[in-house]
Amino acid sequence: LPELAALRERGRSLREQLRVLEAEESDLEQRFYLGALQLPNRTHPAVPIGDQSQARLVEVVGEKPVFDFKPKGHLELGEGLDIIRQKRLSHVSGHRSYYLCGAGALLQHALVTFTLRKLLSKGFLPMTVPDLLRGAVFEGCGVQPSAAPSPVYAIDPARFEDLCLAGTSEVGIAGYFMDHAVQLQDLPIRVVCSSTCYRAETDTGREPWGLYRVHQFTKVEMFGVTAAERGTESEELLDEFLGLQKEIFSELGLHYR
Repeated sequence: LPELAALRERGRSLREQLRVLEAEESDLEQRFYLGALQLPNRTHPAVPIGDQSQARLVEVVGEKPVFDFKPKGHLELGEGLDIIRQKRLSHVSGHRSYYLCGAGALLQHALVTFTLRKLLSKGFLPMTVPDLLRGAVFEGCGVQPSAAPSPVYAIDPARFEDLCLAGTSEVGIAGYFMDHAVQLQDLPIRVVCSSTCYRAETDTGREPWGLYRVHQFTKVEMFGVTAAERGTESEELLDEFLGLQKEIFSELGLHYR
């Protein structure tokens, strides 16, 4: 049948056109996606523009203790009490590692429990999240796993394709809500999560000092999902979270700014 033969030929022609267009689409998507990844997250309009020298002091709470002797730092105190160990670990776990022992380990558990109880009483939804997540989830949070140097630890791609260790439970919680519909009447959603955070910080033993910029630590995260009907919901929830942080520090008897 001549008509059938013509339609078949037309089908072959369309398939060939599609093959060319799909390759072009893939190339365009790759180029525009990589370009979009260069766009930074928006900052709060009140944040000063510039480096740390442009930071301004907003509030001071409590008074900084004054001693009639030279106070020791947290690492010197912890090592003296044998509750922190950070020396002689390069052969065990490399630089920027540490052990918490005895009261040091109990203190960490106590702080996590204290904070969780505080936030649960405020109506937060408790959550546990995966430590291993795909690259797209990191990118959705403004983190680029493929950057050089990379801020995250990637798992061997020969065995587990496109999996990285999360540096904060924020990434895992964001992944939970990724491509996920939320009812307007359920907003805002307040989530609290305690997790181990893995970060590819400096890999030398020279800087910085103490339990700061370490490769692994435990953190309690507050995470919120808000509506955008009035345009002020996000900032209102941020102010609420800030107030809770201040309550936590004040109840612990700490001076802070």
